[in-house]
Amino acid sequence: MLAVIIPAHNEAHLIGRCVRSVVAASRHPALGAEEVAIFVVADTCADGTAQIAASLGAAVLTVELRNVGSARAAGAQRALDQGARWLAFTDADTTVPADWLVQQLHCSADAVCGVVSVENWTGHSTAVQTDFIATYRDRDGHRHIHGANLGVSASAYRAVGGFGALASDEDVALVDALMAADATIAWSAKVRVVTSARLDSRAPAGFGAALRAAGQRLAAAPTTQEVVVTPPPQRA
Repeated sequence: MLAVIIPAHNEAHLIGRCVRSVVAASRHPALGAEEVAIFVVADTCADGTAQIAASLGAAVLTVELRNVGSARAAGAQRALDQGARWLAFTDADTTVPADWLVQQLHCSADAVCGVVSVENWTGHSTAVQTDFIATYRDRDGHRHIHGANLGVSASAYRAVGGFGALASDEDVALVDALMAADATIAWSAKVRVVTSARLDSRAPAGFGAALRAAGQRLAAAPTTQEVVVTPPPQRA
């Protein structure tokens, strides 16, 4: 069994698009007859997130953690308990292509770190969009880590103890642990998703927060001075 884990906090307006895209990916003919289970971890939701996800066929875990690391871990544990051999992670404000799971498995690695693209830059300046496009390393070997586009084998995940209870950078901590354990990591540009650049992002130091910080730095910089912004989120 393959499992897809999606943490969500008050995502009623976005969770439907996300789950529908994952359902489409789960039906790719290259997966054969292997089961794909979708787990939405509804963390401290006060809206219709859980009901929408369930109506689309996802298994819903209702938790009161308000912590993305703990939410991902809870979903992963449920998937492992049900026999998952591969764990794929994305976010509620993200959509995945039909070959998303197929491309992860084709990497033949212990873990796969994919890339993201943004289609809607509402709320951000043109300078932020231009800088992101210019500096983001959208190629194999990129070294970006996104919780919205991450896959790991069940055995490798168990070996490093899974996600920690972190409000941000839980994905970075997991990949760091995997590398320390000599797991094989595929830094693939073929594994890609479309994610949100929304201003009201959930993780306090995640992708959205990094884009906001880039916007603030660009706005504060003198127009005559060249500004170099580290692409969010990225590893050297």
